[in-house]
Amino acid sequence: MKSYKEMTKQELEAESILVNEKLNEFKNMNLSLDMTRGKPSPAQLDLCNDLYKVLDNSSFKTAKGEDCRNYGIPTGIEEARVLFGEILGTDKSNVFIGNASSLNLMFDTLMRAMVFGEVDSDKPWSQEPVKKWLCPVPGYDRHFRITETLGFELICVPLKDDGPDMDLVEKLVSEDESIKGMWTIPCYSNPDGVVYSEEVCKRLASMKTKAKDFRIYWDNAYCVHHLYNDESMQGKIPDILSLCAEAGNANRVYEFASTSKVTLAGSGLAVMACNEDNMKHSMKYINAQTICSNKINQLAHVYYLKNLDGVKAQMSKHAELLRPKFEMTLDILDKELSGLDIVNWRKPLGGYFVSVFVYPGTADKVVKMCKEMGVAFTPAGATFPYGKDPDDSNIRIAPSFPSIEDIEKAVTVFALCCKACALESLLA
Repeated sequence: MKSYKEMTKQELEAESILVNEKLNEFKNMNLSLDMTRGKPSPAQLDLCNDLYKVLDNSSFKTAKGEDCRNYGIPTGIEEARVLFGEILGTDKSNVFIGNASSLNLMFDTLMRAMVFGEVDSDKPWSQEPVKKWLCPVPGYDRHFRITETLGFELICVPLKDDGPDMDLVEKLVSEDESIKGMWTIPCYSNPDGVVYSEEVCKRLASMKTKAKDFRIYWDNAYCVHHLYNDESMQGKIPDILSLCAEAGNANRVYEFASTSKVTLAGSGLAVMACNEDNMKHSMKYINAQTICSNKINQLAHVYYLKNLDGVKAQMSKHAELLRPKFEMTLDILDKELSGLDIVNWRKPLGGYFVSVFVYPGTADKVVKMCKEMGVAFTPAGATFPYGKDPDDSNIRIAPSFPSIEDIEKAVTVFALCCKACALESLLA
């Protein structure tokens, strides 16, 4: 189809009439569809209905004979640490097993820095007069909310096809001592699905920072969440803990992950991985905070998943359910919007989202128009700190939860609203 930017005013007006006629057809359907959050669907959760059956007739004891029903083992049972070490490509000694929420672990880790400082800090971060944090954008709204809540000034860094704009990152951290850390989602970033290149990972590990206690929060949430079984289509990143150690910055990174979208979203396992110094520093305060995490849940996950091959087999089942939904979403975007020169998007090979950049200045209008049509999307701006997208352009689509039939309707409505709002702006 002809680009909207090449159309005459008369052509744009005629196109606007056609688009609004199609929108009225959907409006008459009285839709009520939700595309807001990246939740696993009921069918995905059903994959793990027998997760806890593996404990039937169990002694509830580890291979070492430790009773998981009792207190103790604050870093997590060895079998679970070994499993996550395999998943993350690091040694089990670097792994701490928590309860269900990796976001909880991130918040607690940052709180420890605020109250006590890091192992290489001169003072607690709460005593710093100014605290800043780098935020690759578009990014994860809940990450931004943590650092905003704790009083950090959030600095946007553009996300490129291979990761954050490293020229800008290196410049900022080398000049400003008040920049204490950086959010990252290195494999299938939320929402763009970007996979950081090996070069970007190495630069993050080796860059010079003015703050000696600078930290990277490496949220490896989607490291096994591939949409395709073909390994050539799967995102791969190097072990960031090894890269930082090799670069002489072993304390630089805290890595996080969970089984939230591997087993059960609300009752899985979360993990923090870090080097020996950071682990000792963290456990000093974790041991004051709690006696242990849920070891019976750890044991169940180990029995159920067994090893990395078991995790891969489980994720292949998830991919079979997710892939048609992502392909449906992308096919509709291609069919409705390709060639119009008003919208662009990335085609992710994993993760849970599709990130769309609509005509600048219209994202908020598009989301509101969709809502009026009965289709809810994440608020425009949510993928930027403070909820403010300077271009009012990015919208996150979450195809995982709805049915294929609902996705077809919802994304078609979305595409039509993108057209309608762009046409309105161009005609104005």
